[in-house]
Amino acid sequence: MLMMNVAQDAAIIEKFENLVRSAEFPCVGAKSALNKSQMNFVVADDICSAWDDLRILPQITALARHYREQPELFQTLVVIFRKNDDLTEQQFERGVWARLQSLSDKDEWLGAPVDSRISTDPDDPHFAVSFGGEAFFVVGLHPNASRPARQFEHPVMVFNLHDQFEVLRAEGRYDGLRKTILKRDEILAGSMNPMLAQHGEISAARQYSGRAVEENWACPFSRKSQVA
Repeated sequence: MLMMNVAQDAAIIEKFENLVRSAEFPCVGAKSALNKSQMNFVVADDICSAWDDLRILPQITALARHYREQPELFQTLVVIFRKNDDLTEQQFERGVWARLQSLSDKDEWLGAPVDSRISTDPDDPHFAVSFGGEAFFVVGLHPNASRPARQFEHPVMVFNLHDQFEVLRAEGRYDGLRKTILKRDEILAGSMNPMLAQHGEISAARQYSGRAVEENWACPFSRKSQVA
């Protein structure tokens, strides 16, 4: 049974890698991570369950630690969930924030500081989640996502290091990369993504699940400790 699970998980990862490699996939940052062998994977069971959170969190904090030691661009962690029930966009969104709340609670219980460069208030334009003292921006994909770029046959949470965006911005590369992704996404979907705002204008929490959230949407996330 264990060998079967390993083979099944490897097949799931391969399918995700093929999605990223496909010509239509708009995120050139993800393509770079994969091409540089810096896309790391965890295959978990169910996005609606905390069962694997104690397996997922160490992988996130390991990425944070590795990035501090070797701050190369385009490092990421992809968490793919085997159970691909027919979740609506709202159900997937609840799963994403349930996992982030659970992981954040565990990170806080373990005494990890919050990255002082960001806010943990989901209403703050500088919001990000923090694990192992490093800030992350999360991208969700699932079968029933309305945006084609967010569609995959299993629920997925991609953890991107927030500092990488700041480095790209400092190097003058961020705006060009962002415009390329937005243009490719528009070509794929036939319309601009209404949820993508410039960093600092509105909280990125509204973008995590990929759903076009309502104007009065309230993020179901909190973290008591605010700064390192």
